[in-house]
Amino acid sequence: MDDSRHTSPDGGEPPRRNTLPEAGADQSGQSEPPRWRPPPQPAFNLPTALTVTLALLILLYLVDAYVLNEDARGLVLFELAFTPLRYVYPLGQQGLEWLWTPVTYSLLHGGVEHIVFNSLWLTAFGAPVVRRIGTVRYVLFWMTSAAAAAFFHAALNWGQETLLIGASGVVSALMGAACRFAFPKEGGGMRRMKAHVLPRQGIVGALRNRTVLVFTLLWFFGNVLIAFGLPLVGSDMGAIAWDAHIGGFLFGYLLFGLFDPLPSESEIA
Repeated sequence: MDDSRHTSPDGGEPPRRNTLPEAGADQSGQSEPPRWRPPPQPAFNLPTALTVTLALLILLYLVDAYVLNEDARGLVLFELAFTPLRYVYPLGQQGLEWLWTPVTYSLLHGGVEHIVFNSLWLTAFGAPVVRRIGTVRYVLFWMTSAAAAAFFHAALNWGQETLLIGASGVVSALMGAACRFAFPKEGGGMRRMKAHVLPRQGIVGALRNRTVLVFTLLWFFGNVLIAFGLPLVGSDMGAIAWDAHIGGFLFGYLLFGLFDPLPSESEIA
């Protein structure tokens, strides 16, 4: 292929072909205002607070499973896991573990399947709730729903030396909260990216949505099966605290309005 330059017959420069105007200029040479372009979408479209939560849960699990020895793991469980047995004895005659363990237990997990299962559900139902209520309310929601799930478990296992760990109670609360707004009144599935702007439905009104009603009934039925010794997941999960699940779900469903900064459906009307 010849790359030599061609000249015109009179020896001058060859005539140039017509070219398109450069970007940002019109035919008269005047510059145009820059066109708006949508911002690039992140690869993982999760709220920052939720991403930090997942990273923290995974980090704590990896340290507990692969870094600590048996004695250190036992100490972590004593200091951070929840047990109803603590509350049988006078609180003034023991350490302060009774104060923070109703929350810190939700950050620990007992196996790979346990943390994977909770992380998937946390991603699905936590994202619309966090987008709706913001980081500060999300942290408060996590703490209070964890405590509600723990003490619901304690009420049914009072004085027993059971150890409760895992974010399942909080995840259940997020499920309950999402049922109040993330499923449109006219029916259908969760609207994902736009779910957080939908009006909050009433406690009874949300159950008129067939999707919410079916999901709630199946969810409770699954936990009843677990209560009767028919686990729905593998053995890596260990004993499943179905009562903490129910306590968390009821907290999220019934009390979500206390955390919701947006008006309810009735307030809009």
